[in-house]
Amino acid sequence: MRPNILRQKLDAGEPTLSTHIHSVWPAEIEAIGHTGFYDYVEFVAEYGPSDLHDLDNMCRTAELFNMGSMIKIDQSLMPFLAQRGIGAGYGSILFTDVRNMDELHDCIRAATPDHPDHGGQYGVATRRNSYMGYGGSPEYVQSIADTVLAFMIEKKGAVDNLEEILEQPKVEMVQWGGSDFSVNIGHPGEMNHPEVVAAKKKTFETAIKMGVPPRAEIGSADETKAYLDMGVRHFSVGTDITILHAFWKREGEGIVKALGGA
Repeated sequence: MRPNILRQKLDAGEPTLSTHIHSVWPAEIEAIGHTGFYDYVEFVAEYGPSDLHDLDNMCRTAELFNMGSMIKIDQSLMPFLAQRGIGAGYGSILFTDVRNMDELHDCIRAATPDHPDHGGQYGVATRRNSYMGYGGSPEYVQSIADTVLAFMIEKKGAVDNLEEILEQPKVEMVQWGGSDFSVNIGHPGEMNHPEVVAAKKKTFETAIKMGVPPRAEIGSADETKAYLDMGVRHFSVGTDITILHAFWKREGEGIVKALGGA
């Protein structure tokens, strides 16, 4: 079984850096890998179109550069996408929209082995993670168990139950989701609303206190200091479509002005 890069980093207490991609084009992952700076790539499957072939090919490409991979999945197709993501080779699943402990446990069961020691629902399947073999060996079980389970904290119910969520051994990383939270409490887009600010502060501070690594999503290296001062050591910077849009907008505006446009 292939080593799980993110698992190794977390177990060693090392910091990690990732970035987000919407595109399924493996060349994007190659470009990220050629930089030599990124520990893993997150495919935000919740937002972009993909098929099962894409998942396999993205994982293959990350492995060429000794990078790990994470897939962010829709809640509505959670069990299917979690298991197919693990089968494709993703070393981490980022679960969305968890509101209560029952939903949390459903996610954990879907992504842990169907074995007495683990109590999950992931059984034997012929997929990439078993080198297209039938699987079912002790090593196969351990590779499933090594999948890093990360959770968005983006609903009021998750914030209200944060301590209980963080007590679960298989909750191994959390990610604050301010946009979803602001909508969920009836203040869409109000990132400076007192309830949003308080929930973000609670999420990061409580996770650090309880020893569960929180990850910060940032737009540039300039944003790292405030999080580092809090004790955050895991970052995901930028998203492909956002990076491209910013470039096209900035450069297009400059060229239009040079041409005498508005």
